Amino acid sequence: MVTDWQDALDRARTHSPFLARALSRRPDIEALLAGGQIDAALELARASGNGIEDVGVALRRERLALALALGVGDLAGALPLATVTGALSTFADRALDLAIPAAIRRRAPDATDAQGFSAIALGKHGAGELNYSSDIDPILLYDPEVLPRRDRDDPGEAAQRVARAVVELLGQVTDEGYVFRVDLRLRPASEVSPLAIPFDAAIAHYESSALAWERAAYIRARAAAGDVPRGQAFLDTIRPFVWRRSLDFGAIDEIGRLTTRIRDHYIGGQALGPGYDLKRGRGGIREVEFFAQTHQLIHGGRNPALRLRGTRASLDALAQAGIITAEDARVLGESYDRLRTIEHRLQMVADQQTHSLPGDRAALDNVARLDGLADGAALVAELAGISETVGTRFDALIETYAPTGAVQVGEKPLVRELADCGFSDCEALAARIEGWENGQFRALRSDEARGAFARLRPQLLRALSQAPDPDRALLRWEQLIGALPSAINVFRLLEARPGLLAVVMRILAHAPTLADELARRADLLDTLIDRSAFDLPGSVDEIAAGLGQNEAGDDYQRLLDAVRRKVGELRFALGVQLIEAGRDPLEIAAALSRVAEAAILVLGEAACAEFETTHGHVADSRLVILGLGRLGGASLTHASDLDLVFLFSGDHLAESDGRRPLGATLYYNRLAQRVIAAMSVPTAAGALYEVDTRLRPSGAQGPIAVSLDSFERYQREEAWTWEHMALCRARALFGTAADRAALDGIVSGALTRTRDPATLRADVLSMRTEMAKHKPGKGPLDVKLLRGGLVDIEFMVHFLQLRDHVALEPGLGEAVSALEGAGLLPRGLREAHDLMARLLVVVRLVAPDGGYPPQASREIVARACGLARWGELLDAITAMRQRVAQAWGAVFGETLEIEA
Repeated sequence: MVTDWQDALDRARTHSPFLARALSRRPDIEALLAGGQIDAALELARASGNGIEDVGVALRRERLALALALGVGDLAGALPLATVTGALSTFADRALDLAIPAAIRRRAPDATDAQGFSAIALGKHGAGELNYSSDIDPILLYDPEVLPRRDRDDPGEAAQRVARAVVELLGQVTDEGYVFRVDLRLRPASEVSPLAIPFDAAIAHYESSALAWERAAYIRARAAAGDVPRGQAFLDTIRPFVWRRSLDFGAIDEIGRLTTRIRDHYIGGQALGPGYDLKRGRGGIREVEFFAQTHQLIHGGRNPALRLRGTRASLDALAQAGIITAEDARVLGESYDRLRTIEHRLQMVADQQTHSLPGDRAALDNVARLDGLADGAALVAELAGISETVGTRFDALIETYAPTGAVQVGEKPLVRELADCGFSDCEALAARIEGWENGQFRALRSDEARGAFARLRPQLLRALSQAPDPDRALLRWEQLIGALPSAINVFRLLEARPGLLAVVMRILAHAPTLADELARRADLLDTLIDRSAFDLPGSVDEIAAGLGQNEAGDDYQRLLDAVRRKVGELRFALGVQLIEAGRDPLEIAAALSRVAEAAILVLGEAACAEFETTHGHVADSRLVILGLGRLGGASLTHASDLDLVFLFSGDHLAESDGRRPLGATLYYNRLAQRVIAAMSVPTAAGALYEVDTRLRPSGAQGPIAVSLDSFERYQREEAWTWEHMALCRARALFGTAADRAALDGIVSGALTRTRDPATLRADVLSMRTEMAKHKPGKGPLDVKLLRGGLVDIEFMVHFLQLRDHVALEPGLGEAVSALEGAGLLPRGLREAHDLMARLLVVVRLVAPDGGYPPQASREIVARACGLARWGELLDAITAMRQRVAQAWGAVFGETLEIEA
């Protein structure tokens, strides 16, 4: 057969915009191709980057030239498919081999090679069968002991920088084009793992928790670039994972699931015609590949001759071993080559990684004519025969290895199950759920986990369908299982306790804060098993006794972890009680405050003891902690910061007696920082509280801790009105009885000092005006900051407390009641306070942004506030805000405008 080079060039110019542009940029290569000098053209293409120092530019120029020479040689029929895919794969190896050391030298310029950093090629790259416009799917591995890096660089972070640089160097589109799109999602546990993984960690994954599809991927694995000897040693180590001498029934069952999913997972692109997916459609490329790989997985452990990477070679070896017929090997091999050739035509048009026939008839004709066919109809007719040939053989494979009881090809029992539960768009949802079971989540990667999930699934789907907001609950369920390293125990627990599953669905549907906590700590479910989880915690001392139990011994870090864990459990249980409408939100707010106070007691004592081991004691001096704001008022929400002021008793000029002595002021400032860290810095068990110390004397400019004497002097001589207003909600939370009493006396003296009523009124109104201007309500349910809300009640109460020295209660509700009793506030304001305080506690959990909660959550909010319906709650809020506005007018003699 005479090769018609001119016809190939004409088809390239007419039907491939990408090749037409390449021809215009490389007339030297075009001239060689026109003369039929394909070897010279390829040699010139491979030399296109010679002499260019910038690796990225050199590779991009070589890639364009190589794509041109290979593309036209392919169209002319001068290059067999294996030559084209082999050349592309070899170039991918070279590109990685240049990119890896270049990336390493960005941080370690003295490095001479890629020692300790390997690229394992998978898929078509590993098999030497890359597409014309393909991604590459390497797994990047490194040895932290050997990887070149700067001395101060952490090996793991250095490896991630190298990986990111490789992806950028090869994949970034510049004026010169790109080299390869790099897809790293085939790495172990890709949803949670770094881009580059230590060799040891990867080995541990494949030896313990990898899936059947990962075994299939490694059939074609190859140490392609970088530190190839270490890469090959890694492959040698995990060889028993890939090639098992005997298969257990679970593994065979999983292979059956894979063969079934390969077709069922992709709903679109199955029908022959425009839009048909050459790769994933029935009778397509992937079915041929998986036909070979399934037999290799089953028989390759005992027969090393089957451990080949290439698809054609594997089919021939299977026939030679008598596992498949010679006819099947020939037919499937020829079909595979033709499908891959047409795939290349699709990708040559615009240099895009596409596998689907164009949906547009003219575009389909264009692809066919690029291939040399008359039109799209001729192409579809040819593909119909190939699809049937491959598809019938893959049907037989599914029938042979499908799990016991599996449905026939095309049937989707999950779709029917979802429809029976009342879901809409069941096919899309079924595909989404199949993704969970197909390795999307690390927690579902073991046979045991998938078995536990399969037993739970009917209950889960019913619970999801009955959730007030199924879509929201479904999304958060995915976040939950996505965050779990293992879900077996969770699934078993929920399977055993259907009632608990319903509670979990309500949490996922209504409480984003709790759902996030549950995603971080699945063990929180354990706290709900016992009905005592729905009891309110006891006194501060009782809670502190539980937090400080000696499971941590004398280990300070373990104590911090233990307190975080136990506080998290208590806060979670209290949040669930809100969602389940089991308690008055005001009771929950008080309980949250007691939990925080207990944490301050336990961690404060532990921090003091730890600090004293180095710095000793200051004679006749002790730490004292004052709580302000909602903590001082004993009414926290799940979103509350802790407003703390750190003080100390005794002489500020004294010095500690430890092996590293400090003056008293420096001693207590460092100790205060230690306590703040104990309260707020996340540990392995998570975070605890945000601590706000801005209400201390002199604010953010002042020292963190001051002596009681300095505090008393500051309050007497320098404090502003707003600082005394803050003291109206102050409580001593930590310190000896004597020091607390002394602090109480200082606070009382500041609050009962004589003031000019007119000046006080002017200060209060000015502050509220400024606050309204710079800190407006965040949304329609921000009953704290909206005018007529809780802040306005606070300002009235604090004004009256400071003016008349009465009702000096730190709890805002109690102070309102006392002022009502004294005739200083109109009756009914306590009711307004309580409604809005309840609402604040609930919405901080359900709608943290202050906006209206989702429709399905609104009845929960209304019931928690003591009302039957959402509309009633909105009407009640409006009425209570108007009541606050009327009280404002009575107290200050000015009108408070309430906006809807």
